[in-house]
Amino acid sequence: MKIFRTKTTTPDDFEHTGLKKCLTAFDLTFLGIGAIIGTGIFVLTGIAAATQAGPAVVLSFVIAGIACAFAALAYAELAVAVGGCGSAYGYSYAAFGELIAWIIGWDLILEYGVAVAAVATGWSGYFNNALTAVGFALPETLTNAPSQGGIVNLPAAGIVLILMVLLMMGMRESARTNMVMVFVKLLTIAVFIGVAVFHINPENWSPFMPYGWSSLSPEGKPVGVLAGAAMVFFAYIGFDAVSTAAEEAKNPQRDVPFGIIFSLIFCTVIYIVVSGLLTGMVPYSQLNVPSPVAHSLQLIGVNWASALVATGVIAGLTTVMLVLYYGLTRVFFAMSRDGLLPPFFAEIHQKTQTPIRVIAICGVIISLIAGFIPLGDLAELVNIGTLAAFVLVCLGVVILRIRQPHLHRPFKNPLNPVFPLLGAISCSGLMAFLPVHTWIRFAVWLAIGVIIYFAYSIHHSKLRNQHG
Repeated sequence: MKIFRTKTTTPDDFEHTGLKKCLTAFDLTFLGIGAIIGTGIFVLTGIAAATQAGPAVVLSFVIAGIACAFAALAYAELAVAVGGCGSAYGYSYAAFGELIAWIIGWDLILEYGVAVAAVATGWSGYFNNALTAVGFALPETLTNAPSQGGIVNLPAAGIVLILMVLLMMGMRESARTNMVMVFVKLLTIAVFIGVAVFHINPENWSPFMPYGWSSLSPEGKPVGVLAGAAMVFFAYIGFDAVSTAAEEAKNPQRDVPFGIIFSLIFCTVIYIVVSGLLTGMVPYSQLNVPSPVAHSLQLIGVNWASALVATGVIAGLTTVMLVLYYGLTRVFFAMSRDGLLPPFFAEIHQKTQTPIRVIAICGVIISLIAGFIPLGDLAELVNIGTLAAFVLVCLGVVILRIRQPHLHRPFKNPLNPVFPLLGAISCSGLMAFLPVHTWIRFAVWLAIGVIIYFAYSIHHSKLRNQHG
């Protein structure tokens, strides 16, 4: 069937894209750190400890980090061998063919879009807290969605629109802004570590694993270290966004693997250290709050550090939104360029060399979602969507080694096919610990995508038309 045709790629494909090549290995590393360090370290660490893993949340981060490491190696190989700005979408196109590529691209649109809106909602809460501290608190009608008794979550919608303008200005400017905010949040984390090491109470680490490796709560929800790993996996979302910048990297064959792998290693170490210190400072049962890092510092009476951390959270969540928003627009652009979405979205602005139409449309839609819809459990869709993408990327390495053994691979996944298969297995295992309702919502979204594919995409596919 023609829908299973695959694309081939050569190193020269990196040179004819229309996007501006301006990112170095340093930029890409900070792009990854900007996306990874945010919601996970500032929010999910405490929630996972309090509700699912206890102090053993450290092990949850280790398990999730190992699964991501296998996936990161797969991304690094495919980013430089296949190329393109579509991340897992482009890799799946080369390995599995058009139908699977469309499904995973549709999946990535959900992942990045919902993630940006969800983080914007969290950003709004911290931003209003900062305004409250200086006496300029916004009324609840402007910080809550209509279903929560408000009119609109104005800060959440507003920050998305501000980032939209920033991305329109060009990737070079966006990368510089991201770098500044990354330095701010790394400084914030350093302050937390510096304070926390002097306030550790080893008794707080006992019992270390109160929920075991895997069990069910009285409400029937999965708990334990493995369920905690499935939750904190959200903390690692973002390193794959580095691969969407392959077409804008100055030396993608060298810089993209460096950016992906180093940012993941750096952030994993930070997560393990912070989660260990956090559960050592205060009892894990007291960490089920929106801002556990700042809250823990308040509990031990170090209010100045708590205020500084809250400021770092605002910067941290801003960089997460910026990079995920960027990744969303590049996946959308790649799918449009291949004919699977209308060509309207594939236009590049001559001055900024960015896909302004995609950036604007995505920004308006996400701002409306963030402003008027409380996402709640929809954030879990981000995890299942990302894990599904990781599974296909890992399998794609194995399949492409068979289908295209002579493909130029500046970076090769070690121990092929062992590492890629371990990545697919571990990510699939984490998916099994997500709630049933998350699987149902994910299936509905994919079903909508399949309908769109057979109604529009299959008839306009450039690959299909090229081959008759």
